[in-house]
Amino acid sequence: MIRVLVADDEALMRVGIRLILENAEDIKVVAEAGDGREAAAACRAQDIDVALLDIQMPVRDGIAAAEDIARISPRTCVVMLTAFGEEARVTRALRAGASGFLLKDTGPTELIRAVQLAAKGEPVLAPSITRQLLERHVQSGRDTEAALRRTEELTPAERDVLRLLGAGLSNAEIADRLYLSAGTVKAHISRILTRTGCANRVQAAVLAHDAGLLDDR
Repeated sequence: MIRVLVADDEALMRVGIRLILENAEDIKVVAEAGDGREAAAACRAQDIDVALLDIQMPVRDGIAAAEDIARISPRTCVVMLTAFGEEARVTRALRAGASGFLLKDTGPTELIRAVQLAAKGEPVLAPSITRQLLERHVQSGRDTEAALRRTEELTPAERDVLRLLGAGLSNAEIADRLYLSAGTVKAHISRILTRTGCANRVQAAVLAHDAGLLDDR
C-alpha cells in the first residue's frame, strides 16, 4: 500500500485529491496538511511514501516543506503540485529536493499513475513543466565544465544511463534501449546519484543537459 500525504491550503483541493487517489486499490491517503509546517510534522509522525505538496502554502510554502521533509524523512518522495507558468518556483523546488512536478489540473488517471510511479522512484514530470524547466535552465546559462567534473567518475555504462535519464526516459525505457534488466538500470541510477551528488533523478537530468550529454542526439 502506497501511503500518501496531501498538503494544500485549500480544503476542497485536498478532498478532491483524496477522493481521486483512494479510487486506486494500492493507494491510501494517510495524512492531510493545510500548510508546509503541518506537512513536515506529518512526515515526522508517520511513514509517508509520497508527499503531494502545493508549491504555494501559508506558514511554510511547499518548497520549504520539501527541504524539511528531505531532512526528516529522506525516503519520502516529494511531488510538487504547481500551476502553469511557475517555472521559477519549480527550479527552487528542484534544488530543495523535490523529485516530481505535476500541474494542478492533472487528470485523475494521470494523478494516480504519477503517485504509483513516484513510489517506485520513477520520474514524475508533467511534459509542459519539463519544457519550462529546461528552457529556463538553458536561458540562464550552464556551467558545462563544472558538470563534466561531476560526471568524470561515471563509467561508460553509467554515462549512457544518465544520458537517457536526461532525455526523460523511464527505468523500463532505459532498460529496453540499452538491453539491460530493470534492476541493473536501478543500480546504475543509484550509483549515478551518489557519484554526482544529485539528490534525485530530476537533478541528474539537469546535470546531463549541463554536461552536454544530449547535445549529440
